[in-house]
Amino acid sequence: MAHPLETGARILETVSEQVGRLVAWLTLAMVLVMFTVVVLRYAFDFGRIYLQESVTWMHAAVFMLGAAYTLRHEGHVRVDIFYRRFSPRTRAWVDLLGTLVLLLPVSLYLLWTGWDYVADSWAMREGSLQTGGLPAVYLLKSLLLAMPVLLLLQGLAMILLHLAVILGLRTEAGPAEPGQ
Repeated sequence: MAHPLETGARILETVSEQVGRLVAWLTLAMVLVMFTVVVLRYAFDFGRIYLQESVTWMHAAVFMLGAAYTLRHEGHVRVDIFYRRFSPRTRAWVDLLGTLVLLLPVSLYLLWTGWDYVADSWAMREGSLQTGGLPAVYLLKSLLLAMPVLLLLQGLAMILLHLAVILGLRTEAGPAEPGQ
């Protein structure tokens, strides 16, 4: 039976995993829409701003909503001159401190500073229909809040896993999923 730290981490990581898998499909949609834009423009001399904007929206969603998934799977950039030589417990300490000192404060700062910006966009129901673009730009701007929330959830999962390693309940702090 899994320790409560691992169970809690698994629950939190489920959010990152599911959102990441879902948003990955946007890359295929992005390619297909971009292909359509190019064909329409160069083969038929026909274009629509909303199609071009939709590619930008999907691109933003892939990066903003996929950040926590990337963090979960350790796909972020890491300069590990010394890190890889550390014991699993020392790596857990380094990662725990990095999460507490960098990830959580930056995510909270992004939430704090982005809140009014996104709220103002929602208040005016901002859109770009007047220029032929997409409605509901406020939904796109909401990604500025969704990303730090997802990063905070993944950060909490990582804290639990690092604590499990430090306490000797796990040998590595990788994803909480069994077999990964």
